Amino acid sequence: MKKGLLVVLIVFLCFSTALVAEGSKESGTAGEEKIVMTFGEADSLGTPINLANALFCKLVTERTNGMITVNHIAGESLGNDIQVIEQMMEGSVQFYGDVAGWYANWVKDLAILNWGFTFDDNDHVQRFFDSSSFEALSNELIENAGIKILGISPTQPRILFSRKPVRRLNDLKGLKMRVPDIRTYMLLWQTFETNPNRVAWGEVYLGMKTGLIEAAEGPIGAAYGAKFHESGPNVTLTNHLVSTYQVSMNNELFESLSPEYQKILLEAGQEAADLARKVAEEGTIETLDKMVDEGATLIELSPAAREEFVKKSTSAVETMENDGEWRKGLWQEVRDLAE
Repeated sequence: MKKGLLVVLIVFLCFSTALVAEGSKESGTAGEEKIVMTFGEADSLGTPINLANALFCKLVTERTNGMITVNHIAGESLGNDIQVIEQMMEGSVQFYGDVAGWYANWVKDLAILNWGFTFDDNDHVQRFFDSSSFEALSNELIENAGIKILGISPTQPRILFSRKPVRRLNDLKGLKMRVPDIRTYMLLWQTFETNPNRVAWGEVYLGMKTGLIEAAEGPIGAAYGAKFHESGPNVTLTNHLVSTYQVSMNNELFESLSPEYQKILLEAGQEAADLARKVAEEGTIETLDKMVDEGATLIELSPAAREEFVKKSTSAVETMENDGEWRKGLWQEVRDLAE
């Protein structure tokens, strides 16, 4: 109850003080008004995403000489991912930094980011982000949700954590699997014949510890920060998805700012995204080693076992496209970007 009241209070304070149109403004030295904005997240402290978010806030505050101050609300203080994104859309939070796949809830074709074994590696994802197809989706995100992308990058593979070892596709059958509140995740893990359940990120550790859920997946750094490897100590290197990082903001607010400030925000957003990728790539092996040192067992899929996953995922693509989960032909467009 206390936590709930605290969240309500924080959101109220953010709404009443942060939005440019209605927020805190002070006169600068030349009569220009200072602006206080809020940056929300829902990631664990010390993860690549958390560090990138903190860098963005620092860069914007410094490069505007304090005329725009960005307050970083770390962790899940403002709510889960969907809740904070909706707050950004409403304007009570101005920025959000987390996994790009969440925005499939507003732009259907972004669901391709959440379909297993579609992307080979970080460079493959980056080629998609640099494509005209992704540019069109970015514009659609502005139109559908009023959200502007300031920076985006791939980060780390997503891997599986489970109470019992998973070495082959058949080991997943009937397993109570945690998935985020993204439709394509649910469909993917149904395709793998698990019993998927929507559970908040912050509840995964306890859920696996108590057996409410039996498995979960996530980016290596973020999952380590949330201690998935302690309650799900069998860590299977499925690498079924490539995770991402995206800095977004309320587009109406972005358009209301001067070209100078817009440029600062775009540059800071991409620098934050570049940092997220760098930290994630450099820390992947070290983080896996830490999991082992803390009692986890790493399981690498054999080539035959990996092929089982790939075939199962690929076999469902036609059904996904026929059902309208993303537009027909998009999956093949993405595969054609592989090297």
